Amino acid sequence: MLDLLLARYLFSELNQHARCRRQLATSLKRKFEEPLPNLPPENLTVATTGASGSLFLKHLLATVEKDPRIHTVNFIASDSALRVMAEELNLRGRSNLVTQLLGKASHKIHQQSNADIGANIASGSYPADAMVVIPCSVGTLARIANGIASHLIERAADVCLKEKCPLILCVRETPLNKIHIRNMYRAADAGATVFPLIPTFYNRPASLDAMAREFVNRVLAHIGLPQPNAYRWKG
Repeated sequence: MLDLLLARYLFSELNQHARCRRQLATSLKRKFEEPLPNLPPENLTVATTGASGSLFLKHLLATVEKDPRIHTVNFIASDSALRVMAEELNLRGRSNLVTQLLGKASHKIHQQSNADIGANIASGSYPADAMVVIPCSVGTLARIANGIASHLIERAADVCLKEKCPLILCVRETPLNKIHIRNMYRAADAGATVFPLIPTFYNRPASLDAMAREFVNRVLAHIGLPQPNAYRWKG
């Protein structure tokens, strides 16, 4: 009789421990399955390439320079971008580009060489939160879409894709041929957001600067950095 009572007691205790273990496992599973908070990016990579639209780049850099949520910006310009900026913004040379674009020095925005394939943003261990290529030429699009990372811009974009970070490609080209469209599909399928450089008109921009600023607001909102002065359609 004593043995039977002891066996029942031990069986009850084992069941109780098993229930506790199941409850703990369920609690831990729920905890680790909860999505991480959607924090705005603090470390941003901005690249510009040889497509027309340097004014949009200028306003993007001016906006992120003023945004206190962004702590670091790594900026890369391709050789073709230098030619476009010379034509469209009267910039000269490859040195002090940030100062030329902003009209002042910046402690937040750091210029990187597109030839420096060993720069910090070329590694997945570097904590880049998002990348914007503005404007993005179809040549850069093609290299990103097909994994050809021979320069820093394409390598940094490749890192964003493999690390599942937001990658915004502000493609600027018209008309589009089938190769362009296929490459946009490949880039989007790999995880990039194809964000064509198409400005809005329903907000009735009074100038090219106003048009560029509003487009930049849309881009930044897309990566979790909504701007307080952004136009919002009210119907």
